[in-house]
Amino acid sequence: MRLRRPTGLASFALVWAGQLVSLLGSGLTGFALGIWIYQETGSVTRFMLIFLTNTLPGILLAPIAGTLIDRWDRRWAMILSDSGSALSTLALAALFFSGRLELWHIYVCTAFASLCHAFQWPAYSAAITLIVPKKHLGRAGGMTELSEAVAQLAAPVLGGVLLGVIGIKGILLIDFATFCCALVTLLIVRMPRPEATAEDKAARGSLLREAAYGWRYIRERPGLLGLLLFSIFLRFRVGIVNVLATPLVLAFTTPAVLGTVLSIGGSGMVVGSLFMMAWGGPRRQMNAILGFYALSGLALFAAGLRPSVVLFAGAAFVYFFCVPVSSSCEQALWQRKVDPAVQGRVFAIRRLVGWSALPLAYLAAGPLADRVFEPALRQGGALAGSLAADVLGVGPGRGIALLFVLTGLFSLLLVLVGLLFPRLRRLEEELPDIVVRKESPASKGVAA
Repeated sequence: MRLRRPTGLASFALVWAGQLVSLLGSGLTGFALGIWIYQETGSVTRFMLIFLTNTLPGILLAPIAGTLIDRWDRRWAMILSDSGSALSTLALAALFFSGRLELWHIYVCTAFASLCHAFQWPAYSAAITLIVPKKHLGRAGGMTELSEAVAQLAAPVLGGVLLGVIGIKGILLIDFATFCCALVTLLIVRMPRPEATAEDKAARGSLLREAAYGWRYIRERPGLLGLLLFSIFLRFRVGIVNVLATPLVLAFTTPAVLGTVLSIGGSGMVVGSLFMMAWGGPRRQMNAILGFYALSGLALFAAGLRPSVVLFAGAAFVYFFCVPVSSSCEQALWQRKVDPAVQGRVFAIRRLVGWSALPLAYLAAGPLADRVFEPALRQGGALAGSLAADVLGVGPGRGIALLFVLTGLFSLLLVLVGLLFPRLRRLEEELPDIVVRKESPASKGVAA
């Protein structure tokens, strides 16, 4: 019996739904494991190690993973990646049920899952280019941002409830089931393979040579290189905000109010993703990237001006609203301007370079706040009699507030630099869109 598998937007919608469920399951496991580690050890350092093992291995493996993805069928790369992550979760569940779990088991399993994710993300991003029409890439980006936003909002709430009802063992089994759901959707759909192009043939060689080709591809296109450098500062800013938002709010209100404020901010990300899905982005996406980045910078500037719950909550909503809009437009630009045959390699380098700013921001944020800005705006501090003290005030949290204000101003300066850099500003005109090969109708029926 022959079946017509979903293609085009229907194919993407099915894969997206599976990945959404899988992301939610992974979020539940991450939340539950973090709680378990902290309760068992009482150590913040050991608690933070789970974040490190969950991100760093995947970032380091990205160039090699991207090269292999361009050699392989991308659907099967996603299937193997999700299968590896599922086995990692199943191994943790078995260790929990047998009573043999040790702390190092968690770190090893999360590091293995991170290595699997190094294949999944670029394969997913490159596959979207092949199955979604160019005019809908912005909407597809909005959908992927929505799945991440929903997982970030729902996982802590559901995780807190489920921990008390079924415990961490049950959560691990739910996570395994969500991976199976994602695998089923991938087995159902059909994804075309990119046509071999001159770029792909030029990149052929040893594994290391092909991995390095992703960087050479970007470097030879100044507009893409400028966009990559722009995204580095964006990720660094995200890291600063992630680390310092909580201590800033707790300096003038309670943990209960903090939860409400963070929920309002998270809802902004959901609304922004839905907005992007409905809008699809402008004809000139570079304008949206720079414009919404500037708006988010203004939100950060406003968030630090006064120790006000209402002001910070409103600023957080605007900031998180802007994130999925600018990110979706950026993603659509990369998908339009990079040859699909080499997107695995290019997107992996993009992830390696761009996301490396996050751990740097995490390392910098704490010392900057504790040793520089907070002491400077205490009573008798170095800036206690300055204009900054007159505007922001003096006391706990005001140094972090100054860091927020400066980060917002730096964002506006970066947008100005982007407008003055013609290769970035005119990226869409100078670098043509890549035309994706259309498959013949005869190739669309696939045997089940």
